[in-house]
Amino acid sequence: MTADNEAYFTSTLQARCLDPIPYAVYFGTFAHTPELGSLEVHPRTAVGVDDKGVIRFIAKECTENPLDLAADFFGISRERIKLVDMTGFETRFFFPGFIDTHIHAPQYPNNGIFGESTLLDWLNIYTFPLESSLKDLAVAKEVYSRVVQKTLEYGTTTAAYYATIHTEASKLLADTALRMGQRALVGKTCMNANSPNYYRETLEESKRGTLDVIRYIEHRDPSGDLVKPILTPRFAASCTEELLSWLGELRKVKGYHCQTHLSENENEIKWMAELFPQYANYTDIYYQNDLLGPRTVLAHCIHLTDDEKDLLVETKSGVSHCPTSNSSITSGEARVRWLLNSGINVSLGTDCSGGFSPSILEVARHALLVSHHLVMSTHNDKEKLSVKEVLYLATVGGSKVLDMEDKVGTFAVGKKFDAQLIDLCVRGSNIDIFDFQRPKWGFVERGQSEKRFGNLICKWLFNGDDRNVCRVYVNGRPVVYRE
Repeated sequence: MTADNEAYFTSTLQARCLDPIPYAVYFGTFAHTPELGSLEVHPRTAVGVDDKGVIRFIAKECTENPLDLAADFFGISRERIKLVDMTGFETRFFFPGFIDTHIHAPQYPNNGIFGESTLLDWLNIYTFPLESSLKDLAVAKEVYSRVVQKTLEYGTTTAAYYATIHTEASKLLADTALRMGQRALVGKTCMNANSPNYYRETLEESKRGTLDVIRYIEHRDPSGDLVKPILTPRFAASCTEELLSWLGELRKVKGYHCQTHLSENENEIKWMAELFPQYANYTDIYYQNDLLGPRTVLAHCIHLTDDEKDLLVETKSGVSHCPTSNSSITSGEARVRWLLNSGINVSLGTDCSGGFSPSILEVARHALLVSHHLVMSTHNDKEKLSVKEVLYLATVGGSKVLDMEDKVGTFAVGKKFDAQLIDLCVRGSNIDIFDFQRPKWGFVERGQSEKRFGNLICKWLFNGDDRNVCRVYVNGRPVVYRE
């Protein structure tokens, strides 16, 4: 990399969404999982990105000078193009940015704090008091700046955030994501029932605040290219039937994204049956109130019945699998293979702070391990998830659940350049690579190189962490830079 290019990437990253997007060509090894169960790796590949952050060309096994190739393609001088050349680093590769489809931004300070509680106790003892404190915008500013920065550093380029019931603080979360350059869906949480008196809103407050936050986000990012609103009934119990119906009508008419919780805990399910006896089951509450659809994200979905699963298939609703959280607060083991085989789109969520880590890589690791634990009780090996499959859930799965498959999730012409540059041998890395494990592209038979690279991907999944994330790009902009 030239001195000029180095200076560009080490410049300040404040107000990142305002930074101009450079014409750029990225040269090195690219890996992604375009299909469930597949891993494609392309060494010596040049990816050209325009000033809108869109991938315009992909030259595999490139033998030309990548700058010359990009200059010719874009019809501009070489001096206007940023070159990021990683071909000299065998253990570095570009991977699509992770997509976190379920994260509670205000809960970030409580990561790792569970006590001895399960879901409903945990909400009352730890979660509601913390969330209520974010009415103070100084507190909200500190928390939201930390969580957006931390998720970016872990390679999360897109996140679906729950905020709190507070309108101004929810706007602040949207501003934070936009300023720091993260692709995000931000929802003001709706709670007008069965919540503590100190952390509850009226029906009218919830409606007014929801519309205010939507208008604000649409004004701040009119194109919706980075930040979008998402309707957020916390879960059925926290909303009256009137509020659920109003949110459902808004979703149906305006086509907004929607996120909520479903079938996380057995006691929660029994409670829903007591609160809503007129509905066939927990899922039916959302279905009858028009809250299910292709842009609806349902977190957990651990204890679904066959009828409920069929409703998700019928409505094309998506699932956010949160294995770290499900284990941490003893909720259960989701049957991910069953969902996938039914044709349901499944993604991954950190569920901070039910989950103790903001890392989707960590969640992918746990998704694989939880599937193995499930097999120990079902004795059905087909329930197991592979390394390739959980990385698919972390990227393409998220793009499908969020209805962004045409924009992110893989490296393809026409998609946005949302990517992480991974270095397995960075100083302090938890991963040890031996010489005989290196791919040695061009010096070792191609199949053998691919096998070795696949093994390095396994090492990354099981031993990697944020130290291995050198750079993160969202929409073609560098938002994290570390060497």
